[in-house]
Amino acid sequence: MSETFPEIRDAVRKLCARFPGQYWRELDRERAYPTEFVRALTEAGFLSVLIPEEYGGSGLGLRAATAVLEEIHRSGCNGGACHAQMYTMGTILRHGSPAQKEAYLPKIATGELRLQAFGVTEPDAGTDTTRITTFAKKVGDKYVVSGRKIWISRAEHSDLMVLLCRTTPRDQAKKPSDGMSVLIVDMKQAVGAGLTIRPVRTMLNHATTELFFEDLEVPAENLVGEEGKGFKYILDGMNAERILIASECIGDARFFIDRASAYAKERKVFGRQIGENQGVQFPIARAYVQMTAAAHMVDDAAAKFEAGVPCGAEANMAKLTASEASWYAADMCLQTHGGFGFAEEFDIERKFRETRLYQVAPISTNLILSHVATHVLDLPKSF
Repeated sequence: MSETFPEIRDAVRKLCARFPGQYWRELDRERAYPTEFVRALTEAGFLSVLIPEEYGGSGLGLRAATAVLEEIHRSGCNGGACHAQMYTMGTILRHGSPAQKEAYLPKIATGELRLQAFGVTEPDAGTDTTRITTFAKKVGDKYVVSGRKIWISRAEHSDLMVLLCRTTPRDQAKKPSDGMSVLIVDMKQAVGAGLTIRPVRTMLNHATTELFFEDLEVPAENLVGEEGKGFKYILDGMNAERILIASECIGDARFFIDRASAYAKERKVFGRQIGENQGVQFPIARAYVQMTAAAHMVDDAAAKFEAGVPCGAEANMAKLTASEASWYAADMCLQTHGGFGFAEEFDIERKFRETRLYQVAPISTNLILSHVATHVLDLPKSF
């Protein structure tokens, strides 16, 4: 396949070469944040590719961003530590006031401010976003926020958070998606003043947390757009998120295929390369076919997003096919390596754990199938 954005990809590969497997293995053991890696990406301008030039970014489209993240993951690195810096700012860019854009976007572009936390999911709401209960009550020139969020990644490593909360109870709104608003939360001011962050240790190093809000005061000027229309504001961001994460899955799949192909050519058992056996080479070939098909779907979804046309179904389908391609490739690669695939030094078991996440987040496979069934095939809702 011919590469898109070859100059960007080459630059990303060179940067990632400075952060080999040993770097990631050490972080993984301690569940530590890759500060040096994120700083390097920021200084190189890769995290600000979607920010317009007038605010200090590159002003490129989503396909350029997918190229960045795909190469990060193909190199064995992990963009999950900072990928939200790319797309979360889109809510401010598209719906923020001129003052908010001027105040935040240039500093996000330079890395002076990190906007990596996206506060949506709740313990009792999950993917059913309309049932969130975190509430922001307007009191004079501020909002007072109370509630809980879960699976909010990078909250401890972010200066700002885009927070979705209710400003009208669900049973008082005209429709379930009404009555939600978006606030920009200054994390440094909030922690200890109504916001508590509790890290959640998981099977992979993803810096995810649970958040507790108890009468947290947020200036009313931090409201993005109009009160009560926040659900609509975050939908575009969700599509961008799914497409970008799908590109990470393509990168993961390429990583596994690269590693498996190389190993199958060098490893000898019974006096011959294991890659000579169809039982070994066919799964590698199948992984490549699945990855290639998924890559085309990701590119199509990104192109539609760039063109400003509706792409909810395309974003969801791209994320599903890419995540399944990467998971198949991961399993294939581990099987190809046999016992060595379980050894930390090969980096396969780490990437195996990391790519498994995307069958679940940011939206589970079953929810995507439900979306396609009801919104594309016009089948009756199952819930």
